[in-house]
Amino acid sequence: MRVVELEARHVRIALRRKVTHASHSRTDTDNVVVRCVLADGTVGHGEGVPRDYVTGETIDSCLDRLAASDLPAQLTPCDDFVAAVHLAERLKLAPEPGDDRLIQGNAARCALELAVLDAYGRAFGEPLMNVTRAVAPDLYEPRERVRYSGVIGNPKGWKGRAYPLVYRLAGFEQVKLKVGIPDTDDVKRTRRTRRWLGSKMDLRIDANEAWSAAEAADKIRALEPFGITSVEQPVPHEEVAGLAAVRKAVSTLLMLDESLCGAVDGERAVAGGWCDLFNLRLSKCGGFIPTLRLAQMAKRAGLGYQLGCQVGETGILSAAGRHFATSVCGIRYLEGSYDRHLVWEDLTAEDLTFARNGTAPMLVGAGLGVSVEPAKVDWVTVKRVSLIG
Repeated sequence: MRVVELEARHVRIALRRKVTHASHSRTDTDNVVVRCVLADGTVGHGEGVPRDYVTGETIDSCLDRLAASDLPAQLTPCDDFVAAVHLAERLKLAPEPGDDRLIQGNAARCALELAVLDAYGRAFGEPLMNVTRAVAPDLYEPRERVRYSGVIGNPKGWKGRAYPLVYRLAGFEQVKLKVGIPDTDDVKRTRRTRRWLGSKMDLRIDANEAWSAAEAADKIRALEPFGITSVEQPVPHEEVAGLAAVRKAVSTLLMLDESLCGAVDGERAVAGGWCDLFNLRLSKCGGFIPTLRLAQMAKRAGLGYQLGCQVGETGILSAAGRHFATSVCGIRYLEGSYDRHLVWEDLTAEDLTFARNGTAPMLVGAGLGVSVEPAKVDWVTVKRVSLIG
């Protein structure tokens, strides 16, 4: 079975509300969607969410990188799903000069890899979660249901009290609070959030690179009385080596996000003792299989990991994240499937939004296990590029 058609699209997804954190504020997102067609007519889809302040990618660079890569030579025919999985792991995009972290192109690669895996999974009757069993059997632990975390950004006025209370009354077990936002009092907000969440809720914070390495320990210690369980990316990537000292000065676990985008980042973090946890995101890390490899790296090093998501993921990436979450053991925190709560167009017929208390079921269909609706994709398409066929 061979790939006979491959197309990449720039799609613009409007958000239902403005999303603000210390690094950025947005009301929409520009995503890349790849469509893969096999010789028997089977169609697969993949999605990536480029962020220039994370991996150095823009939507234009994603499309250009895909077009410049020798994909026809790499997409050789596959006779079974395992062969397709190995093919997907070998996929490489055209290199970017000066990219010593080897991460510029990760969102584009994620979209390509997922499209290929979705198409071949459908053709051979295999769900995406079986990729975990094939390439990372040490992580494979299927679960029928998982539970997602809540996230609190910077709501104003009465919403600052309502959001934590809603999560508490709905039965969530974990919530992440964004901190480090300009002109906000983090101590006051964290104290108030803890009060409305109650003492039993697992509360972690995300600084999105807001603090310098010199001030990070003091900032974290000021919030530790409120029972925070981890702090995500407290410093800019340029100062990430300073976290080795911060880690020794605080009792809270440190998690890397913007500084953890690929294998090079992971190896440097482990060698330098920079963190306790990896924040894994499929798009940021280059796809399903590279993300599995990072989870394996963390496990070997005695570190933990969470599965995160990018703001503005549609049902395509939500489905991929669900397959990862329901097949990989040891995930400390889980984010994603905000579909109905965040995006106007989720691109799939199925609603993958988590339930009232954050729970969501395993997807059992072949490939991604969801139906991408062409009319929805057409509606949000800004540009399309033919890669094969």
